[in-house]
Amino acid sequence: MSTPLITPGLVALDADLGTDRAGVIRALAELVVRAGRATDTEALFADAWARESKTDTGIPGGIAIPHCRSAAVTEPTLAMARVSPLVDFGSDDGPADLLFFIAAPDGADQAHLALLSKLARSLIKPEFVTSLREAPDAAAVVALVDGALSDAPKPASAPAAERAATAPVEAGDQAARPVLIAVTSCATGIAHTYMAADSLAATAKRLGVELHVETQGASGATPLPADVVAKAQAVIFAVDVDVRDVTRFAGKPVIKAPVKRGIDAPEQLINDAVAAISNPNAPRVAAAAGDASASTSDKKDANVGQSIKRWLLTGVSYMIPFVAGGGLLIALGFLLGGYNITENAGKIIVENSLVNLPAGGLGAYLGAVAFSIGNASMAFLVPALAGYIAYAIADRPGIAPGFVAGAVALLMSAGFLGGLVGGLLAGGVAYGLGRLNVPRWLRGLMPVVIIPLLGSIVASGLMILVLGGPIAALMGGLNSWLSGLTGVSAILLGVILGTMMAFDLGGPVNKVAYSFAVAGLGAGTLANQAPWQIMAAVMAAGMVPPLAMALASTVLSRRSFTAVERENGKAAWLLGAAFISEGAIPFAAADLFRVIPASILGGAATGALIMATGVTSQAPHGGIFVFFAIGNIGMFILSVAVGTVITAVAVILLKRFARRRPMEGADSAAPAVATEPATV
Repeated sequence: MSTPLITPGLVALDADLGTDRAGVIRALAELVVRAGRATDTEALFADAWARESKTDTGIPGGIAIPHCRSAAVTEPTLAMARVSPLVDFGSDDGPADLLFFIAAPDGADQAHLALLSKLARSLIKPEFVTSLREAPDAAAVVALVDGALSDAPKPASAPAAERAATAPVEAGDQAARPVLIAVTSCATGIAHTYMAADSLAATAKRLGVELHVETQGASGATPLPADVVAKAQAVIFAVDVDVRDVTRFAGKPVIKAPVKRGIDAPEQLINDAVAAISNPNAPRVAAAAGDASASTSDKKDANVGQSIKRWLLTGVSYMIPFVAGGGLLIALGFLLGGYNITENAGKIIVENSLVNLPAGGLGAYLGAVAFSIGNASMAFLVPALAGYIAYAIADRPGIAPGFVAGAVALLMSAGFLGGLVGGLLAGGVAYGLGRLNVPRWLRGLMPVVIIPLLGSIVASGLMILVLGGPIAALMGGLNSWLSGLTGVSAILLGVILGTMMAFDLGGPVNKVAYSFAVAGLGAGTLANQAPWQIMAAVMAAGMVPPLAMALASTVLSRRSFTAVERENGKAAWLLGAAFISEGAIPFAAADLFRVIPASILGGAATGALIMATGVTSQAPHGGIFVFFAIGNIGMFILSVAVGTVITAVAVILLKRFARRRPMEGADSAAPAVATEPATV
C-alpha cells in the first residue's frame, strides 16, 4: 500500500483523554485530522458518533474500536490510544484502556478495507493485545500493527468466508458433532463483522462444534459452498443489517442476535443454536427474502397488519430514489426554464440542441432537459412501488409481475393506490405460485418464466377487469379532496402530519406519515399543489426535533443536558437541517417523556404553518439543502424556526419543572433515565 494505515503520529500512549466517550472520540478524530488523513474534525466526529450511538464499540478485554466511514477521511486510517483513565465504551466487562479508531473514506478500496478488517480480527488475540499494552513507544505500536497486517494469508484451499472461521472436526467425530453455520455483518462492515466471526469460530472449536462462518463485510463476501449450507443443522445470524441471499438457509432453525453478541456472548449463541436443532418449535429461516429477518414460525404467528406494513414500507423505500431524483430534476427544470416548461419540454429537446438553442436560450434548453429526465424518473414511481412490494412478499419472482401491475395501475389512472394494490396482488400470486410442489423438470422454469408470466396475467388482469376503475375513482376523489383543502381543514391536516412526524422520530408512525407524503408526491401538478404541500409539511415537521434538541442543548440551556447530550446536539444541527429526524433519538432515549411531548408541540405547529401558508416541496428529502425544490422558501424556514423554538423552550421547561419519580433503590447521583411519565 502506498500509504500506511498507521504512523507514529497516529498513536497516543498513556494519554489522558478524559472519561467522556464523545470527548475521547473527538480527540481521536482530531488526531486523524492533525496527521493529514482527514479534512474536518467535526464532520469525522459526527460520523463516528452516529455509528457509536447505534451500537457500543467496546469489546471484552479492555478494548474499544470506534469506527466509521466518512466523507471527511482522505486515506484509510487507524489511530490508536492507550489511555489512562479508562473510558467506558459499553463492554460488559468494564471500561477500555486500548482504543482503536478506524476511519475509512466513503469510497475506500477493497484492499484497504480488507487490511482494516484483518486488524480488527487480530484484536481478539490475547498475545497481540498484550504486546500493545507493553509497547514502549509509538514506533513499537506501529511495528506490531504492521506485523499483524503482513501475516501470511491462510491457504487458499477453501473460500475466504469459510476459511476465516471454520472450526475443524476430526473425521471420526464428524457424525457426533453438531454442524452450524453463521453469518456475521455490521452496519459499516469493517470491524465487528470479522471480530464476531473469529470469536464464534474460536468458541465453537473449544466447544467441539463444527462451525462455518460467512462474513458479509465491506471488504467483500464469499458465500458458503452449497454443500456446507446443506449439511448445516442450524444457523446463527449475528447481524445488524439484512442477510444477503437469505433464502439459501430457508427452513433451518435460526438464532438471531446483534453482531456485537457474537463478540460478547459467542458461547450462548452457539449453545442456543445447538439446542434449536432438536427443538421442533424453534424459529426457522423464512423462504421469502422479504422476510429476511423472520422465521417461518414467526411468519405464521405474525400480525397480518405488521406484515402488510413491512411490505408497503419496503416498496416505498425502493421507490424513494426515483422520486428524489425525479422531483429534484423537475424542480431544477422549473428553476431554469420557468413554470411553462411543462408545455413544451418534449418539443424543445427533440427539435433543439446545445448548438441550436430554443427561443428561451440556454436556460430554457437545460430546463427542458432537466424536466424531461425528471418526468421520466417520476414515471417509474408507481411501477417501482408495486414491483418492490411484490419483491418484499415473494422475493425476485415477484418483481416482474409487480412492475407490470404498477404500469397497468398508471394506465388505468389508479395512481399510487393502484400501485399499492397491484403490488400486493402480484406479490401474493407470485408467492403462492412459488410454494407449489411442481415436478423437478419444471422447477428451473418457475422463477424466470412461469411465475412472472402467470403472476402478471392474474395481477394485471384483475387490475384491468375488476379493480382499476374503482381505485381510479377513489384516487380522483382523494385528489379533489386534497385540492379543495383550505383554511381550517388544511391546518388540521398539517397538525396531524406534524404530530406523526415527531411522535416516534423515524419509527412506524413517522414512517406512515412520510410514506403517505412520498407516495402522493407524483400526483402533484401546478394546478394541484396539495401533494407538494403535504410533502413540505412532513419534511419541515421532521426537521424540528433534532434542530430543537440542538438549540436547547448547545445554545439555550447547556446545563440542562449532559456532556454527551451536548455533543449529540452539535451533530443534531446538521442532521436536522438535512431532515434526519433520528438525530433527536439520543435525547429521547435518555428522557422520553419530556422530549417526545415537546417535539410533538413543535412538529404540529410547523405542520400547521406550512399547510396554512401553502408552502410546497417537490423533493421528498434533503431538508434545507433542497431549497430550490421548495416553494416559498422563506416561509418554509420561518415555519421550521417557529417549531424549533417551541420544542426547545418546551423541553427546557419540562426538564426544569417536570420532575421524574426516582426509582426505588436508585442511586440519586446517577444520571436519570426516563422510565416513567414525568410528574409536575
